[in-house]
Amino acid sequence: MSTQATYLSRPGMICALGANADEISEQLFSDTPKPLGIENHQDLQADESPVGRVNALLPDLENLPLAHRTRNNQLLLSAMEQLERELHTAVETFGKDRIGVIVGTSTSGIAEAEAAISHRLEHEEWPDTFDYQQQEIGAPAQFIAEYFQLGGPSYTLSTACSSGAKALASARRLLNAGLCDAVVCGGADSLCQLTKQGFASLGAVSSEICQPFSQNRKGINIGEAACLFLMSREPTLVALAGAGESSDAHHISAPQPEGLGASAAMEKALTDAQKSPADIDYLNLHGTGTEQNDKMESLAAARVLGEHCPCSSTKALTGHTLGAAGALEAGFCYLSLEQNLLPAQWGDQQWDPALPTLNWLSSVKRDSRITTVMSNSFAFGGNNISLILTKLKY
Repeated sequence: MSTQATYLSRPGMICALGANADEISEQLFSDTPKPLGIENHQDLQADESPVGRVNALLPDLENLPLAHRTRNNQLLLSAMEQLERELHTAVETFGKDRIGVIVGTSTSGIAEAEAAISHRLEHEEWPDTFDYQQQEIGAPAQFIAEYFQLGGPSYTLSTACSSGAKALASARRLLNAGLCDAVVCGGADSLCQLTKQGFASLGAVSSEICQPFSQNRKGINIGEAACLFLMSREPTLVALAGAGESSDAHHISAPQPEGLGASAAMEKALTDAQKSPADIDYLNLHGTGTEQNDKMESLAAARVLGEHCPCSSTKALTGHTLGAAGALEAGFCYLSLEQNLLPAQWGDQQWDPALPTLNWLSSVKRDSRITTVMSNSFAFGGNNISLILTKLKY
């Protein structure tokens, strides 16, 4: 299978920073971005921990089949509405049967299932608002395909925190295989007890805003988001130039301590994009703020790219959006290339002296020479991916 150039539309996106790419860009590159909110909503257990909740008004799904009425799909539709012009052009050019859909998620409609189970325990019957299909992992891609009547290959990926980035790599393979002419791709995850309490049971959730790579880091904050692109062979501002994937399978929830799987993904992405480490102008780190992830990723980044590449984690601004994170942070990389700006590493900036020295960005940086960026996503089970985005020179 020959590899062809594949290009990305401007992302449709929504997260704690804002309801669209413009709002998010304003906050992402601000000297004083708004902090994560303190969670005190009953549906997530009131423990007053920072959470990246979307507070924007979301699309109404009440006129849709019950199976589609989930918060996850509301986030997805909000992102899709930002891509309507690009999708309309693709449908007019290629036809609906040549447009695929690949979405990454880890929660789907689990929040609705949690509410339904609580209702059943109290009332001994399921609520009228619940349909089991809401929580199926395949539901997000099916929703988009049905809502927009797209007839190409459609499926959902669930590889935990690498899901959104994996969707982009998979979309690229569909295009290179000639199975599609355009693919809606990205990720979405919505807040729910399953993820928040699950990570808490692992001792991985911070009671404060997360501090990736700080000597004071205490764990992650959970967030929710959706980010989608329309990928095609039609030239745009930004190309998906490379993708590198690895599966080290070290442990079900702990990363390989030396970052060997992470290094392999980064090296494969460089090879795929035909780039050298010196070509990378910025690295968006997975940077969760946990002890083990930050240690292994800093080892991998230093090993592959060296200590001079500017880098930052953006999770202190959004929370860890899990299945959406890889797509959302690829979206941040797109905005960096578009705006010639690099996002800062927010936090106390007391870098852990036990970690390799990296060029962490202590403030937002403007650089008109930015052309090539890398984004890392690492997941449970050693499921790793690195993406490389490049700016097209018109």
